[in-house]
Amino acid sequence: MSTPSTALGPVSRTDARRNRALVLAAAQQAFAEHGISVSLAEIARRAGVGAGTVYRHFPTKSDLLEAVMQQRIDRLARFAAAHQNTADPGAAFFAVCTEVVASTPGNQALCDIVQSDDGWPRALIQSAGARFHRALEALLDAAQQQGAVRPDIALADVLDIFTGCVAIQRHQRPDRSLVRGAALVLDALRTTPVTKPATNPNSQNETPPRNETKGPRCPICATELHRPPTGRPARYCSAACRQKAHRRRAAQPLPPR
Repeated sequence: MSTPSTALGPVSRTDARRNRALVLAAAQQAFAEHGISVSLAEIARRAGVGAGTVYRHFPTKSDLLEAVMQQRIDRLARFAAAHQNTADPGAAFFAVCTEVVASTPGNQALCDIVQSDDGWPRALIQSAGARFHRALEALLDAAQQQGAVRPDIALADVLDIFTGCVAIQRHQRPDRSLVRGAALVLDALRTTPVTKPATNPNSQNETPPRNETKGPRCPICATELHRPPTGRPARYCSAACRQKAHRRRAAQPLPPR
């Protein structure tokens, strides 16, 4: 017969993993709702476990913060890795960008503590961050080779843009969709900007090529002016427009003395 400790070993390990997952999920929600000031006792209550269970897995709140951040960054790294080797690298890259920006405001308190000078980031977070950066850079390279992202964009530029977009996204919608301001900033990464945030990630609502002005235009009717081979360039396209401009100037009131 097996000894009781041997028989209970796998069950205990399973319970320990389940309890740890419950604590992490409760901590993620509590930190998002109330910031990092929430107590470990409150997190234990939310997780439905005893306070001793929390302390066994995470002796300090810093340990719990680190584990929650590592879990979040690892999730983003897996999300980015899952979008590699797709038929449309550009769409995959912007799907990951949207997920990063749309999901971060709910983790703002955690992001603030990680960016502080209080000994952060820790080793676990640095390791998770490196995995995410590698996956994101691979997506960026593939999207640039496709021509969907500007060739002058580097990974550091994308990370800086994330910071700005997250600041805008703090005014988030209940459904966590991307706000227009953040979408416009992400739009700057594209080789051809879209006219408005796409509701469908597969849509390609791109603007047509612009008709750039080749020369001066008439200030009255906007007709393009043709430069004469000699003499002074014309200010108006016709005598009618010149007369209309004269009448507008005559109708303007004199400035006060």
